[in-house]
Amino acid sequence: MRYLPLTADDRADMLKAIGAKSVDDFYDDVPAAARLKGPVPGLPNHQGELEVERHMAKLAKRNRAASDGPFFVGCGAYKHHIPASVDHIIQRSEFLTTYTPYQPEIAQGTLQSMFEFQTQVAALTGMEVANASMYDGSTACAEAAVMACRVTRRNTVIMSGGLHPHYADTTRTLCEAAGIKVIQLDPAIDGELELAKAVTDEAACVIGQSPNVFGTLTDLTPVADAAHARGALLVTVFTEVVSLGLVKAPGEMGADIAVGEGQSIGVPLGFGGPYVGLFTCKSKFMRQMPGRLCGETVDADGKRGFVLTLSTREQHIRRDKATSNICTNSGLCMLAFTAHMTLLGDKGLTHLATLNHEAACDLADALAAVRGVKVLTPRYFNEIAFSTPKAADEVLAALEKQDVIGGVRVSRLFPGAGMDNVIIAAATECATAEDIKAYAAALAKVL
Repeated sequence: MRYLPLTADDRADMLKAIGAKSVDDFYDDVPAAARLKGPVPGLPNHQGELEVERHMAKLAKRNRAASDGPFFVGCGAYKHHIPASVDHIIQRSEFLTTYTPYQPEIAQGTLQSMFEFQTQVAALTGMEVANASMYDGSTACAEAAVMACRVTRRNTVIMSGGLHPHYADTTRTLCEAAGIKVIQLDPAIDGELELAKAVTDEAACVIGQSPNVFGTLTDLTPVADAAHARGALLVTVFTEVVSLGLVKAPGEMGADIAVGEGQSIGVPLGFGGPYVGLFTCKSKFMRQMPGRLCGETVDADGKRGFVLTLSTREQHIRRDKATSNICTNSGLCMLAFTAHMTLLGDKGLTHLATLNHEAACDLADALAAVRGVKVLTPRYFNEIAFSTPKAADEVLAALEKQDVIGGVRVSRLFPGAGMDNVIIAAATECATAEDIKAYAAALAKVL
């Protein structure tokens, strides 16, 4: 490429210094089947700006946005209403143009927003300490597993069969690189309490999710008791943060570390991101917590101020001392979360959570009334799993032709688990009575 300043000799010298024969050596851990042997198929080598704009616009028209009709997809990313004021606040230049506070004392506005965010997340989860956010829920889960191993000085992580597969995969990837053994229980719609039986003396932590990927709510207190009896930690995961407006908080269930996804508050679906990971723990584990922690203090004149109390990232301290190599805290998404949460307040969040649960109850009743449909999730917040007489992929494809996006097939998340006819559907406050009626009518027609 003509814009790269390094010559072939420069690159050869760099490779020699690190002991690599070629750049291809950097990709040894990537399976050969996953590597491209040439340019991405179907893409031209180059085009003019006008041609690229036209091409991208044509591709964008193929998208079907969540607001274009009845939409019941959840499984870790949820369609919620975001007040226009949230977007207005985060686009103010004071926030939009700020970046990592390498000189934190001169970024008081940024630090205060982080501090308020931490306060909100700690209150939501019933935990003692929250950091200033992670990439997303899955990376927060992975970091929690590694942190638990540091705290307990053990090397085994046990995950429930209801943990979201994307969270499990991310955790497995990070643990594999760190030499940590990972055990996952078989997929189960209502099996979180099996973790209590699975915990061993070698376990650093057990990871349970509530509501789990199938939507099932579970009080994980017995799991916490079983884990603590064997010297292990309980890590709780949530993908739908709005649920904390109604259900028992992780801290009340005895969680040592609680992590999850904050997208539902203030952050749009965005075709998959960016999102914001929430990370909390007990205060005694604070120094092993990844990411940043903002604190409140007073300046030389006795006025209230904010500081970067802990920053255990490789950008700030020696790499070998870092608890995490994550180099951002999803600051803009964090701000959107904080703005929306501030507008909601305690009563507003409870009301929003109630609307979500009511919509899910209406959806469950409507689908259960369709011949051949069986609701499988015994206790739920705003998401349910149900089975149909036909394969889930066929059903969802047929529903899409009737302009109803009916959910996620379980076989996509758990291939080979014998759940080919199971669908997971979510109903938030954005699912109207007309949407639910249209879903039930379309499903009855498909079946």
